[in-house]
Amino acid sequence: MLVPSRRRLRLEVWIVLGLSLGQSAVYSVVQLLDKMTRAPLAEGTSTLNRSQSTREYFDLTYQLLDIIFALVPVLLVLYFLTDQRQASPGNARNSGSAFQKLGFNFARPGRDLLQGVGLAALIGIPSLGLYAAGRALGITTAIIPSALDSYWWTVPVLILSAMRHAVLEEVIVVGYLLDRFGKFGWSTPLAIAVSSVLRGSYHLYQGFGPFIGNAVMGVVFAWLYTRTKRVMPLVIAHALLDIVAFVGFSLFGKAVGLG
Repeated sequence: MLVPSRRRLRLEVWIVLGLSLGQSAVYSVVQLLDKMTRAPLAEGTSTLNRSQSTREYFDLTYQLLDIIFALVPVLLVLYFLTDQRQASPGNARNSGSAFQKLGFNFARPGRDLLQGVGLAALIGIPSLGLYAAGRALGITTAIIPSALDSYWWTVPVLILSAMRHAVLEEVIVVGYLLDRFGKFGWSTPLAIAVSSVLRGSYHLYQGFGPFIGNAVMGVVFAWLYTRTKRVMPLVIAHALLDIVAFVGFSLFGKAVGLG
């Protein structure tokens, strides 16, 4: 099997990021500049899940299409990470599966779930304080997790949206990039730092507070991945955080004066 050169791998990384979270980071920086030149950040808002049509089933269609197409870059990196060598008959361990390489499977469901729940608690509780501090300091916009109308499908779509973000970010920003950065010859601290800054950068449209918080989250997640070589606990933790934010706001936001 031919081993891709570093130049080819760098081009591959730029293509993946240009189709996914790198593109989001560029838009996020432009959106931040737009908000900062309009009014103080404290007066701005950032809506995470927007309605895309006033017609119920067209809105549902748009939401589902967004979720599906956002996951295409994940399929791309899974393809890139799959060892194309043929596995020996009956020997799945040598199959070169990207799912196995990333630990993106159900090989240890109980332990992954416990780690995911623990990570969600570790990250989620301080994040509330960081958001409040950012709002007080005027460096964070008001974040609206969901602006979808209330339909029978709203909560399921918000859960799917949360899962989409979790899979997209953890598979690409942690699993894929740390693998490729390692092949570039980068040190582990440098790889973690770049991955974490990227994670923070595509949240800049929400202000500088979320940038800092997500960068710190990126350090914790990437460090844990280097220890376990499993992305599944990170996906679970990220999904839980977003589900609580999206669905909790949608169901209870107005009741507590946030809707």
